[in-house]
Amino acid sequence: MNARDRILGRLRAAPSTGEPTLPDVAGWFGARQRNEDRAQRIARLRAALEGAHAEVHDTNDADWPALLLDIARAKGVNTLLIGSGGAHADKLAAQATIDVTLVRYTETIDSWRDRLFDQIDAGFTAARSAIAETGSLILWPDAGEPRLLSLVPPVHFVLLDSADIHADLHSAMVAEDWKSGLPTNALLISGPSKTADIQQTLAYGAHGPRELVVLLKHTERESA
Repeated sequence: MNARDRILGRLRAAPSTGEPTLPDVAGWFGARQRNEDRAQRIARLRAALEGAHAEVHDTNDADWPALLLDIARAKGVNTLLIGSGGAHADKLAAQATIDVTLVRYTETIDSWRDRLFDQIDAGFTAARSAIAETGSLILWPDAGEPRLLSLVPPVHFVLLDSADIHADLHSAMVAEDWKSGLPTNALLISGPSKTADIQQTLAYGAHGPRELVVLLKHTERESA
């Protein structure tokens, strides 16, 4: 009998302890809830995002497309990549002007890789929700708004409904029933891309957008 057989033999002979006890995740988070109201969650999310060098702009359902285009022009954005369809992309496209060219994401990556990386100034996506505890935006990429929309362009615009801000990750997963299905990539974004790998100097835009602009849309649901 060699060493491998002896080790396996001891493992097989060890008494069974039965089914492991699962941790009480809900109880752990419940005991640590801040019991904040919606206004406090909004304020905490904003502080965390701005602390990570993201911009946060208040807006509403009627005005956000015009505000986004105004900010884009101020930043010198000439080309803005949007989804292939959907209510938010269509609403933005309806207010487009000659100052900012909107480009629909309708091509496969192989057919326009050079243009995507070299000629697109900014991308726009909608956030599914957000997490106040960590200052994170939750993106749920699909065929209409692929992952590259938020990864490649140097400026990333995100539309977030302020009524969809959760206290923490556990609250988001439960409220949105994540266990019933996830996309290929569920994204948590907590600011512009950054790294401090080189001489411990913080640099932005190393692995993705160097700027994150959040349009915080306030709706009637906030008072519900």
